[in-house]
Amino acid sequence: MSRSPRETERESGPTMAHRAEYALLRGATGALGKLPWDAAVRAGARLGLLGYSPVRVRRRVVEEQVAFALPELSPGEVTRIAKEAYASLGRTAVETALLPKLTREEVLALVPETEGLETLEAALELKRGVILVTGHLGNWELGGAYLAARGLPIGAIVRRQGNPLFDRYLNSTRRALGSEVIYDADAVRRVPRAFSENRIIAFLADQGVLGLASTFVPFFGRLAKTPRGPAVFALRLGTPVIFGTALRRPDGRFRMVFEPVSVTPTGDRDADVDQIVAAYTSTLERWVRREPEQYFWHHKRWKRQPPTRPATGQASAVPS
Repeated sequence: MSRSPRETERESGPTMAHRAEYALLRGATGALGKLPWDAAVRAGARLGLLGYSPVRVRRRVVEEQVAFALPELSPGEVTRIAKEAYASLGRTAVETALLPKLTREEVLALVPETEGLETLEAALELKRGVILVTGHLGNWELGGAYLAARGLPIGAIVRRQGNPLFDRYLNSTRRALGSEVIYDADAVRRVPRAFSENRIIAFLADQGVLGLASTFVPFFGRLAKTPRGPAVFALRLGTPVIFGTALRRPDGRFRMVFEPVSVTPTGDRDADVDQIVAAYTSTLERWVRREPEQYFWHHKRWKRQPPTRPATGQASAVPS
């Protein structure tokens, strides 16, 4: 069987381009790490805004997807949310890069407010593990670091990054913060074992990428390809599903919220999977509506559509 270019690249080691990218990353991280936390995060916001202007990285994608998802907004409001999404991404990137420099107490201090944490703790008491579903909203990396700092047994399903040096760095920071790292290619083998040890496994479930088992469910009124792994594990293993997200507050600290996701087996496995995927996607959508400035609109969320999708005027507003 032929290997993909990415697999071949990984086997042959990092390229010069990878090394240059990584050197820039470590240089920027080192410089920002010398600043007080709040100053570094503000610098991250300014760097993020460069992506909106003048660099214009996916600016059209972001603005069109915001306008499609929230049609009640004026053009000025769409622009404001789009710009804030770039600033939020910059903040998140810097926070994530600097998290390993923080002590356990400092990580805990970043999350002075939680909602529904008792739901997560009650799910753990069932001794079947917990599926923690989240999305690219707020700071998803900080959420995992916070749970690890609380002493909870947390792990995450991750995809391999294109740059192997960056992949190694990112996952070493996750492990340093107390999170188990499970590559998606190993999930079928390792996730059941993690649940048998009553661990929390986090899934980022809002990007339908190639090669990932997915189903199509509504997201802001249009079908979006969405990972089905959490739903399959829930039905197969009887593991409870909790939605969680870490939302940035105006003071720069975070509020973590948790909600149970309904899992009601009917015997029709495919229908049950679709129902669970739709449930956690609907929950994410509700929170994105509350904090649209903190969502990762840069991903082409509606790019992939089922072969027989119905044509609608509204859907055509989103690039495919």
